[in-house]
Amino acid sequence: MINNLEQTFRWFGPQDPVTLQSITQTGATGIVTALHHIPAGEVWSPEEIEKRKTMIEEAGLQWSVVESVNIHESIRIAGPERDGYIAKYIETLKNLSAAGLSVVCYNFMPVLDWTRTNLDYRLSNNASALRYEAAALAAFDLYILQRPEAVHEFTASQQEAAKTYFDSQSDDEKTQLTNIIMAGLPGTDDVFTIEEFKVHLKKYEHIDAAVLKQNMAYFLQAIIPDAEKQGIKMCVHPDDPPFSILGLPRIVSTEQDLVDVVNACPSPANGLTFCTGSLGANPANDLPGIVERLGQHIHFLHLRNVQREPDGSFYEADHLNGSTDMYAVMKAVILEQQKRAGAGRADVAIPMRPDHGHKLLDDFNYNTYPGYSVIGRLKGLAELRGLEMGIKRTLFS
Repeated sequence: MINNLEQTFRWFGPQDPVTLQSITQTGATGIVTALHHIPAGEVWSPEEIEKRKTMIEEAGLQWSVVESVNIHESIRIAGPERDGYIAKYIETLKNLSAAGLSVVCYNFMPVLDWTRTNLDYRLSNNASALRYEAAALAAFDLYILQRPEAVHEFTASQQEAAKTYFDSQSDDEKTQLTNIIMAGLPGTDDVFTIEEFKVHLKKYEHIDAAVLKQNMAYFLQAIIPDAEKQGIKMCVHPDDPPFSILGLPRIVSTEQDLVDVVNACPSPANGLTFCTGSLGANPANDLPGIVERLGQHIHFLHLRNVQREPDGSFYEADHLNGSTDMYAVMKAVILEQQKRAGAGRADVAIPMRPDHGHKLLDDFNYNTYPGYSVIGRLKGLAELRGLEMGIKRTLFS
């Protein structure tokens, strides 16, 4: 029997209502975290890294994956300061390597991280899920942000749906929608104002997907040789959602995008975070096929499910129920593990975490980060653990 996937849990640090002690009861052994208090672009010092690592180990866990070392916007837009920020990024990677950390997740999404329009979408059992509603996003873009180009980017039917949605919302609901969409990076409570966001949009005025890919290739070609020397495995997280929003380009949304990433700087250090939720929101993505064809480059797994809707909307479904065939995905991952074991690779136990759990039961008593309640993720982890065991017993018994 090949090694099990490494079961991990995301933790946002000492301020997270989900404690390390709680995580030890989920069955997870690894922690996925970052130094969210350090601004993007600044160096993570050895002292700060060791402080966080010690905190995790004293709870009987290990720091398995760094998610994320965020990339400064100057790197994405090819600003005059980008080489300086790349040098700082490399210094952070060296400090992480010296502390024994070797898997670093990051993303190349401009301005905003993952985007939703509803953080409390109630399911039939009254559990709370995250939701992306296409009409709500369009309503924000057309009537709140009032981006001039938006009118040319939505069809007549999409604009009609957006107007219907906008007219149905109270002023408070419109403010809430704005705050949800304008939220900053995970692990922070930052929210852009409309004017601040417009300033950021202006920076991308002449940056389309092709230019952003060039800027990403520049970044990878600068850091990957050092990452490889340090034994660091970089793994890019796909765009969420996997299509352009608010006029911002997306370049890690399809299988071809993933191929372009690994080809930008071929190296064992240049790899992928395989997020079934992000990629699964695009019906054109063949998730089991992506694992089969690009599995050797996968350093980290985010396993969650979304239920897609015809208009491009989606919501976070149960981990084993939704538009993605999680059985087929898990089987493909296990076959990739078998290939690695046969090749003598050391990274057979790929770190995996259950992503974006529902709020269930006692979760409603805690103000956790959206998608990161403890019981909802515990349920997802238990389901994924059982699925993995069942497939392995069937394949290898």
